[in-house]
Amino acid sequence: METHLSEQAKLLPRAAEAESILRSCVHCGFCNATCPTYQLLGDELDGPRGRIYLIKQVLEGAPVTAKTQLHLDRCLTCRNCETTCPSGVDYHNLLDIGRAVVDEAVPRPLSQRLLRESLRAVVPRPALFKALTQTGQLLRPLLPATLKNKLPRQVHPAKPRPSVQHARRVLLLEGCVQPSLSPNTNAATARVLDRLGISVTAAREAGCCGAVDYHLNAQEQGLERARRNIDAWWPALEAGAEAIVQTASGCGAFVKDYGHLLEQDSAYAAKAKRVSELAKDLVEVLRGEPLEGLGVQGDQRLAFHCPCTLQHAQQLDGAVEGVLSRLGFQLTAVADGHLCCGSAGTYSITQPELSRQLRDNKLDALERGKPEVIVTANIGCQTHLDGAGRTPVRHWIEVVEQALG
Repeated sequence: METHLSEQAKLLPRAAEAESILRSCVHCGFCNATCPTYQLLGDELDGPRGRIYLIKQVLEGAPVTAKTQLHLDRCLTCRNCETTCPSGVDYHNLLDIGRAVVDEAVPRPLSQRLLRESLRAVVPRPALFKALTQTGQLLRPLLPATLKNKLPRQVHPAKPRPSVQHARRVLLLEGCVQPSLSPNTNAATARVLDRLGISVTAAREAGCCGAVDYHLNAQEQGLERARRNIDAWWPALEAGAEAIVQTASGCGAFVKDYGHLLEQDSAYAAKAKRVSELAKDLVEVLRGEPLEGLGVQGDQRLAFHCPCTLQHAQQLDGAVEGVLSRLGFQLTAVADGHLCCGSAGTYSITQPELSRQLRDNKLDALERGKPEVIVTANIGCQTHLDGAGRTPVRHWIEVVEQALG
């Protein structure tokens, strides 16, 4: 589409990128057909095409309003539209640019600011998050349903990790909330990889991937976390670690974007590119290994929820299903598997009503085949879906490890 950035917008660090993305959109509307919020609300401005038009207006100098901010806030950043788009519009990067400009122009109400700052203060800090989670579990009977549903129904304790050191080594991003909400996920990962002759190394200095800050519009703070992680991982990468493995697809999607987000940073551009190249979702490591030798007794009936960050951001739709099928698990059919469950990072907290509708629709689809367990590949989706108190939801690697012969 034709675009004319305002003089002020031309001064933005990512002005050329924004203009290029805007011009790639032909306004065909195919994206609306697979947009979860457009399907729920039926408002053009709550679909990708409408949001692109809003960002175009803002960058061309039109007045910015709270209504503009609301429609951009309602976007899940599920990136379903990118999978659908025939023109390859890089929507999520345009949205990041647009949201930053809008938030600069429209001050948020105090309640929203406090909520967002609280999320940024708590979620990326594993020790603080763990303390609050444990307190919440103790006070569970007294908590309102909205808070109770954010706590895991059952915590599967972490089993011991293997101590054997193999010639093949990978780094593992431990995550922020996963060690508290699903502590056995990474331990199960280490045990399965150990059976395949791969050792897991944790870089203790590495922390939050930066996605929480970045997507709550503290973009520079998110990028600073990325730089710290690169510094923490670099010695192990130079020593021969073959991959940086993520068991949470949301973290993986963001780490794989480090190269793009830091490409203008002369001190980190080359390292960030290398880190993004070596970032692997767990399934990318496992699918190339001789899994049949693990002796997995995969006789459970499972429904797999493929997170948006796995299928749309990382383009790994079908990968986990392929591994589970190879291992003998029975997978039920899931209608509308491309649609978001409503977790979307902190979205379930900042947009609770829409998030609940999406969650219930997703669970209806997942449960149609009557699975014993629902499995997924992202801690946010896992906690969000399990919070409904319906069919149990776990990370898929835990189910695999439990079935090891």
